Amino acid sequence: QVQLVESGGGLVQAGGSLRLSCAASGSAFSINTMNWYRQAPGKQRELVASITSGGRTVYADSVKGRFTISRDVAKNTVYLQMNSLKPEDTAVYYCYVIITVVPGRPQGDWGQGTQVTVSS
Repeated sequence: QVQLVESGGGLVQAGGSLRLSCAASGSAFSINTMNWYRQAPGKQRELVASITSGGRTVYADSVKGRFTISRDVAKNTVYLQMNSLKPEDTAVYYCYVIITVVPGRPQGDWGQGTQVTVSS
């Protein structure tokens, strides 16, 4: 019932910036928590950043000071601004959104993933 569409990935040189977007669409739902995960080849998926319904943010140590998670409530969209990118940031980035469909209970949905490649 709720669909997530990601965009904004691409190829960038070290030190560059990208902004990822994840838009949720559907009927009669509210967003509880929005998250960004990433998975590099041969590695486990890891949490990059999250933002709660109260606006509290959490970041992985590896991206603190470089990445910023934000949301546009009216557009049901979460963003990840990535600055000072490093080759080790190369991964597929996924949004994961906890939503409540009215009437219903909270559920989690994954985006399709978007590739971020940082060259040195």
